[in-house]
Amino acid sequence: MTDYNDQFDTLAIHAGQEPDPTTGAIMTPIFQTSTYVQPAPAEHSGYEYSRTDNPTRRALEDLLAALEGGAYGLAFSSGMAAIDTILRTLNPGDHIIVGNDVYGGTYRLFEKVYRRFGLEFSWVDLNDLSAVEAAFKPETKLLWLETPTNPLMQLADIAALAQAAPGEVLVAVDNTFASPAIQQPLKLGADLVMHSTTKYIGGHSDVVGGAIITSNEQLYTNLKFLQNAVGAVPGPMDAFLTLRGAKTLGIRMERHSENALKIAQFLEDHSAVKEIYYPGLESHPQYDLAQRQMRMPGGMISIVLEDEQAARDMVSRTRLFALAESLGGVESLIEHPYSMTHASTAESDIAVSPGLVRLSVGIENVDDLLDDLRQAML
Repeated sequence: MTDYNDQFDTLAIHAGQEPDPTTGAIMTPIFQTSTYVQPAPAEHSGYEYSRTDNPTRRALEDLLAALEGGAYGLAFSSGMAAIDTILRTLNPGDHIIVGNDVYGGTYRLFEKVYRRFGLEFSWVDLNDLSAVEAAFKPETKLLWLETPTNPLMQLADIAALAQAAPGEVLVAVDNTFASPAIQQPLKLGADLVMHSTTKYIGGHSDVVGGAIITSNEQLYTNLKFLQNAVGAVPGPMDAFLTLRGAKTLGIRMERHSENALKIAQFLEDHSAVKEIYYPGLESHPQYDLAQRQMRMPGGMISIVLEDEQAARDMVSRTRLFALAESLGGVESLIEHPYSMTHASTAESDIAVSPGLVRLSVGIENVDDLLDDLRQAML
């Protein structure tokens, strides 16, 4: 039986998972079934239909809750499905405060979809606590933050923002860039944690998924209802792959962080780099907050080159850094946010620089990665 006071790496391997009682299988079986036989009408042993619940998914949800230090976990078919489910707890006329640097898909969902249904959004610099406090309205129901942000690697002081939020305002943290191996927002006062488990938790670029974790029972009940009613759930194979990936999350994040710090130090000194954003560098404006809030600096780095053409040339010349969207896999990826992941923000107030390049540093040999960047930036 897993002790939920165990250390992180132990939880990652054991939480929510027990050997199969019938066969003794050490790995959670893939319950590839859509329905479950009932001995009598409306009598079942906890499972009746796999949109509502599935044993493989349940194991993943329990694991995610344990990793974030929460009481309840919910798994979804994608990170965007998880965000969408959180917004479905709101009503027309409700107001949401959002950090002014977020993933392009989040911006698209908020502004292009939910604004049409009567939700109102204010985009605020979350580093300016007075601006955040001034943005609260009687209609405000949610404070949404990423930390670190995608793609500018800004940090939000989770504890300070949670304390500043009025009691009726939920604080939701997209913890995708950090992962629970680096920070656990619920322990800092957040009400909800959201992940694209596609990224670091899955860790192998072979499965798409999302998650919500909370310790609020009423909120969990509402979200669980929506998970079933709307139906954006992962299949059992997806849950199995994510469970498998999560087992090595702790040690992978150590290597991601170790490699990324060395690469960030190299890039900081490179003449082609005009700006660099990485919370592990002392030059990062929120370095002290990173030291307090994060166990490790993580594997994500963003840099600004001279112009859009320089950025496009660089990302097209790398050999080990694969030019692709997404992040968080064991392999290194590189992308041009302006034309790729953040194209939806191009005409907005939170548009990113055309010269921006985002690197997801993998766990390859760091000297090979450095050599690749040297030749790409000639």
